[in-house]
Amino acid sequence: MSKLILILAAKILLLTIFASAGDGGDFASTTNPKQFNQGKLTHLRVFWHDIRSGRNPSSIMIQPPVRKYSSTYFGSITMMDNALTSDVQINSTVVGQAQGFYAGSAQRELGFLMAMTFAFKTGEFNGSTITILGRNTVLSEVREMPVVGGSGIFRFARGYVELRTKSFDHKSGDAIVEYNCYVLHY
Repeated sequence: MSKLILILAAKILLLTIFASAGDGGDFASTTNPKQFNQGKLTHLRVFWHDIRSGRNPSSIMIQPPVRKYSSTYFGSITMMDNALTSDVQINSTVVGQAQGFYAGSAQRELGFLMAMTFAFKTGEFNGSTITILGRNTVLSEVREMPVVGGSGIFRFARGYVELRTKSFDHKSGDAIVEYNCYVLHY
């Protein structure tokens, strides 16, 4: 008799578990936006120095384009550890590093997939990061890419960056790009 009660209790327990599991639609919930603090908006203006020339370049091509003389660099991959400065001159205050890669991802125009983290090294943002992932058509006057995350002060970061090329040396490949970053965070 006790064996029968034990089996019956196990069946009831299993039925209860399966009945409460529902249709799988309870894996997420939405908060009322009025009860949820929207956070702060921070604007950062930095200058990204992509140095491909000299004895100590900050970016190096680790995979050449699929065609030797490709004008779009399609298939190329370049790793970077570029200085972020407070002004356009390379000898201005370094506020962080842009670390990541860009890859030639367009066959008919000069366009790159960029994935990088801005790691800040000074002031109130020291130790914090924002992560940027997006498409950069470098010949466009103004480009926009999304901020997809962050750490430290920029936890739960989201937003966008606007890019404007300040200088480009066709011979060396060196470039300076202004980044205006608009970051929502908590």
